[in-house]
Order: sequence, then C-alpha cells, then structure tokens
Amino acid sequence: MDSGTPKRYHRQKLILSLTGTALGWAYLLFLVLTPVAAEMVDFTGLSANVYVHFLLFGLVVGTVAQIYSLPLSYFSGYVLEHRYELSNQTIGAWAWERLKGVLVGAVIGLPLMLVFYYCLLRFGVGWWLPVGVVSFLFSIVLGRLAPVLIFPLFYKFDPIDDGEDLTARIRGMCTDAGLDIKGVFRFNLSKTTKKANAAFTGLGRAKRVLLADTLLDNFSADEILAVVAHELGHFKLRHIWLGMIQGTITTFVGLYLVALLHAKVSGGEVAALVHLPWLGLFMGIYGFVVGPVSNLLSRRHEFAADRYSVQVMGDGAALATGLERLADLNLADRDPHPVVEFLFHGHPSIKRRKKRLSHQDISD
Repeated sequence: MDSGTPKRYHRQKLILSLTGTALGWAYLLFLVLTPVAAEMVDFTGLSANVYVHFLLFGLVVGTVAQIYSLPLSYFSGYVLEHRYELSNQTIGAWAWERLKGVLVGAVIGLPLMLVFYYCLLRFGVGWWLPVGVVSFLFSIVLGRLAPVLIFPLFYKFDPIDDGEDLTARIRGMCTDAGLDIKGVFRFNLSKTTKKANAAFTGLGRAKRVLLADTLLDNFSADEILAVVAHELGHFKLRHIWLGMIQGTITTFVGLYLVALLHAKVSGGEVAALVHLPWLGLFMGIYGFVVGPVSNLLSRRHEFAADRYSVQVMGDGAALATGLERLADLNLADRDPHPVVEFLFHGHPSIKRRKKRLSHQDISD
C-alpha cells in the first residue's frame, strides 16, 4: 500500500464530513432566513394538537435533511470505503444498515422530541434545565439497554467459550481491575468493514467485552489482550465517569447558552415552530466549537489507558504491534497534521502513542 494512502483517505473523509456540517448549517439558515420555515409550518398544520403539529413539522424538516445529505453519505460511507478496499458491504446492505439507523433513531428520538417540546411549552426560556436533566437520565438508561436491545439489531453477538484461554485471561484481567463483566462476546464487524475494534459497553450489570471478529482473526492473543487492557484502563482510571461528568457539564452549559440565543432571535416565542431551526443551528455550532475541548480530554485519557495496558502486560511491545496492526486494518493516518489532530481527533496519533510507549516516557 502507498504510504500516502491513509492520509488521502482521511483527508477526503474530513472534507466530506466538514462539507456535510456546512450544508446542514446552510439548510437551517435557509429555513429561518427565508419564508420556507413558515411555509413548512402551514403545510404541516393538519391537526389542532400542538404535539402532532410539532412532530409533522419535524418529520418534514428531517426528511428534507435526509434527502439532501444522502449523496454525501453514500459517497463517504459506501463509495470511498470501497475505493480504499475497507468495506465488505453491497449497496443493498449499506442502504439497509442506513435505513435501520434512521428507524432506530426515530424510535429513540420520538419520545425525546415530545419531552423536549413539552419543556418548551411548559417552561419557556427555562426549558434548558429540564431538558438537560432528561438528557442525562436518558444517557444512563441507554447505556444499560443499548448492548442488549440496540447493538444486536446491527450485529450478531456470540459469547466466546469460557473454556478458551483468551477468554479466561480477559476475565482474569477484569477481575484484577475490580470489574464484573457479563461476558466476552464476538461480533461480526466483518459483515460491514475490514476494520477492527474492541470495546467495553454497558453500565452496571450490563458491562461486557466486545471483540470484533476482524480483531480476533488478525491479531495475536497478546495483542488482543493489550488492546483489551487499554480499554480496561478507561474503566480502572474512571475515564467513563469523568467523560460523563464532562459531557453533562458541556451539555448543560450548551443548552443554557443556546436557550439564551434562541430566546433573542425568537423574540421570546421559544415554542414557535418557525423558530425551531435556530435551535438546531445553535446546537450544531456549539458542538463544533466545544469538540476540540472534548477531544483534548479524550486524548489524555487514551495516553493514560496506554500506560495502564503496559502495567498490566509488563511492557508495551504487544500494544505497540497491536496499534500498528490496527492502523493497517483501519487505514489510520499515523501522523496527522497537529491542527487536524487538535480539532478533530479523539485519539492521539499512532506516532505519538508509540513514542509514549517507550520506557523513558511510560512513567511520565
């Protein structure tokens, strides 16, 4: 493979992602700066019930967004992945997975949308506080239910035989870290991509270790253990809870700021459907601005989890070779531009991670 291929791949993915974001903002601006939003409100006014009207308006706005974003999604998620020989999907399989994602998102999002609009009607400018509380509680519930109810809609999960040496060693590492897991599961990531991944999912008794078949089939036992130890480090070092705290603070601050801005542009008519696209625009911009801050915390956590993996494994050799193998399979840019890494990457570059894995840096 040409050494410049990963950089080309990630540059094209980034350009497509930024283009999609810009188009989304342009669409929302178009709605609020032209009569189109008002016309959509009139078009969807088929019921005197304010909640039905709200859902119909959201359906029309969302459907248009799905239609105009489809070409970019197709090129980024299907054409580009096949061009770089990363995808195993047919066009039909890609379309079905995308449709499932939309349907699952609709089922999850419908009650949240109704609660959100209720808060707009009931609390006015103060809607941000109850919405923030509901978002926090929902994230807790989703963390418990997603591994059991949602993930199986997209992948097949099979428990790895407890008698296998790899599973026993993973369970042993988890026990030593004080983590009680539901089990170690293999999932068929290869049905969609050649990329590899491993993760801990769930909260409470729903915690489980997920290993992609692409990881199990292409990595040595020690490399898999080193990658799992890295993920275990996030639990042991309380990164999950720190991330939830940071995310909660970011969410509440963002909702508060967005509520203030929205109140100004809407003249206080915060529940008026014609002004709701402003909310989407402000939230999108806020998320884009605070993204680098979240990424900075994430990168620090990744370095710390690497150190934990080295402590568990005794050295960084297996993790270093595992990172290289991941980079090969995932077509990772091993050394992105520092500005790109700062703005968009939640993981440090492979180059920097391997440097930190040296003996003189691992104790820093």
